[in-house]
Amino acid sequence: MSDPKTSVLPMGHTDHDTVVHGGDGPAHPGDATTLFWRFFGWSMLFALVAFFINAVLTISYDWPGIATVLSGGGMLAVVQVGIYLLAIAGGWLLTTRSRMNTLRHDAKTISDFNLALVRACFFVVLFVGIGDAIISALRVEGVLDAVVGEDLTRNLGRSQFRGPYVHVPLAIIAVIVSRFVRTLGFHWLTLMIVAAELLIVITRFIFSYEQAFMGDLVRFWYAALFLFASAYTLLEEGHVRVDIFYAGMRNRAKGRVNTLGTLLLGIVLCWTIIIIGFAGQSAVIYGSVANFEVSQSGFGLYLKYFMAAFLGVFAVTMLVQFTSYLMESIADWRDEPGTRLDRAEAATH
Repeated sequence: MSDPKTSVLPMGHTDHDTVVHGGDGPAHPGDATTLFWRFFGWSMLFALVAFFINAVLTISYDWPGIATVLSGGGMLAVVQVGIYLLAIAGGWLLTTRSRMNTLRHDAKTISDFNLALVRACFFVVLFVGIGDAIISALRVEGVLDAVVGEDLTRNLGRSQFRGPYVHVPLAIIAVIVSRFVRTLGFHWLTLMIVAAELLIVITRFIFSYEQAFMGDLVRFWYAALFLFASAYTLLEEGHVRVDIFYAGMRNRAKGRVNTLGTLLLGIVLCWTIIIIGFAGQSAVIYGSVANFEVSQSGFGLYLKYFMAAFLGVFAVTMLVQFTSYLMESIADWRDEPGTRLDRAEAATH
């Protein structure tokens, strides 16, 4: 006898269409409303990629930007508009080619991708932080010359060298490692923050020794932990809600509230950060990253530009997760089977 909590869609559907029945209504794969919201979500994610491509073309290669398409921008401006049109077309193509996918299926696909992205980011800051701290420690103690030679030591003292030739290779290695270590990196990062802070306490109060890079490392990792974990916290419904009515609402009412909140607040906030952060050569995110900006402390970590990039990573990962959350919320609004809570309970049995 089949489990009464499960409901399988008609023959011809794939395994992902087998869902835990958490609502009274059926799933609606292929109907107009489902297609519209799936198209909206995927198009926005493709448009995010198009935005970054255009930002690089406009800021780094002096392309005119889409705003000049009707005011003398020429063919380059038309091409930039075309990039956005391709993004929208990509969203439509993906939606129509997988017409029978449900909102919850796409939400899980997007969320799984985002978790992989966040995991890679955590390992990047872990590896880059350790690597830069080692270089800074050797440099401040005056032994870096003996290890790598005078010329390389001089180059490692320039952020324009240390960034591309040390940080970037370490970041690539970290991304590769994240594909094999199937755990979220903030567990490792939390442990390393505690270890780094403990080292400061021991060296300061026992040996009366402390260097600028030690405090920089703690701040670097803590900022990453705080900003990168936000998307995962949203997935797990871990963000604090200050409400009077929400907790007592039915699932459909919660879906309406979450849908409106995601559209009017969450997505808007993320796009605001991204647009302002990449508004030009002196923008708070792009300007810092492009110039490999460092702090004023002479022997601190050369990672200030990384911390500016954290804002961009936060906005991107939250936007991706909000897209997943939007699809889930609309499915809740429509009382479709397989709520987040029901799937979590089923996974424990």
